[in-house]
Amino acid sequence: LHTGKQLDGIWHTSIIVHKDEFFYGSGGISSCAPGGTLLGPPDTVVDLGNTEVTEEIFLEYLSSLGESAFRGESYNLFEHNCNTFSNEVAQFLTGKKIPSYITDLPSEVLATPFGQALRPLLDSIQIQPPGGNTFSRHNGQS
Repeated sequence: LHTGKQLDGIWHTSIIVHKDEFFYGSGGISSCAPGGTLLGPPDTVVDLGNTEVTEEIFLEYLSSLGESAFRGESYNLFEHNCNTFSNEVAQFLTGKKIPSYITDLPSEVLATPFGQALRPLLDSIQIQPPGGNTFSRHNGQS
């Protein structure tokens, strides 16, 4: 009998804070109303707690991330993806990481012969869930 862990895919994650959903893809940091991308409502919601970070400070922080580590061209499906972004933002807001079963999944996929065989193709994939607005610090401000 041979058993193995089933790898269903790689999770897409985002962070909902101050009444908006923020996520990262090949288009950079984007925002939308919660559940507002074409991916629709989430399969799972993980409550990471509350934040003392004000909306103004958070938007300044996001702006700096978008100009540095989380530019669109920095996106990589396995090493620098939406989960990397969600994990970093969660720690900034709450001091807590997102669950390791999410962040560990890409390396688990790559550890399989199938993942290794598909890596050149998968590395070329750029993911940007449709329906979000590219984040800028002045979104919704006059």
